[in-house]
Amino acid sequence: MPVLAGAEPFRHEGGETGVLLCHGFTGSPQSLRPWAEYLAERGLTVSLPLLPGHGTRWEDMALTGWQDWYAEVDRELQALRERCAQVFVAGLSMGGALALRLAAKHGDAVSAVVVVNPANRMHGLAPYALPVVRHLLRTTPGIADDIAKEGAHELGYTRVPLHSAHSLRQFFRLVDGELPQVTQPLLLLRSAEDHVVPAADSARVLSRVSSTDVSEIVLEQSYHVATLDHDAERIFEESFAFIGRLATGIGKEGTAARG
Repeated sequence: MPVLAGAEPFRHEGGETGVLLCHGFTGSPQSLRPWAEYLAERGLTVSLPLLPGHGTRWEDMALTGWQDWYAEVDRELQALRERCAQVFVAGLSMGGALALRLAAKHGDAVSAVVVVNPANRMHGLAPYALPVVRHLLRTTPGIADDIAKEGAHELGYTRVPLHSAHSLRQFFRLVDGELPQVTQPLLLLRSAEDHVVPAADSARVLSRVSSTDVSEIVLEQSYHVATLDHDAERIFEESFAFIGRLATGIGKEGTAARG
């Protein structure tokens, strides 16, 4: 199945500092492409892969699970490690969970982590019904396009395959148990108003990681897909400043309070 226009992966060969960006559940690289281009323009080597089952049709995603999505970003991390002296991982929503697992599993091979509205669990009663309901119902309405900025659009599926949602729930539980293994510097940016992932998920991440160098920034003007929203430029600037503080020769822009 051909990839949707705009959903293509993005790669840029830059300097010795590499960044791996991970997109979210049912989304595509389109949601992070402006961020990837911002970092690439400043000389970083950037990889923004298309996760298996994404960027085509929801029917394709229904054939995949968390093992497929994680394997893709794990391969990209290995490729960046061969190319770069330092590698940073970042992600939006489920992509944040992917980035955190990479940090937990690869230790010193990951220099630091940046997450935007990271997802940590499924909320309410619905997740508990997934093991049964996924055999009776194929999909539910999509979660894409939670953006405050008028005219901005996220390229994501209009339906969520319940088989994949069940796998995602299993992945969140796995990652939650591994969060204490995350020791790297962490920059977490979350939207004050998010209709997909509640603030409790960010609080859970912050409470469970073992990192001592932690910064949290609240984005006041954006919804869930903040990387395409009013605060996008701030995300780009703050992440670049964060990376620059930890990687030799990178710029020092940004205003985040360091903790």
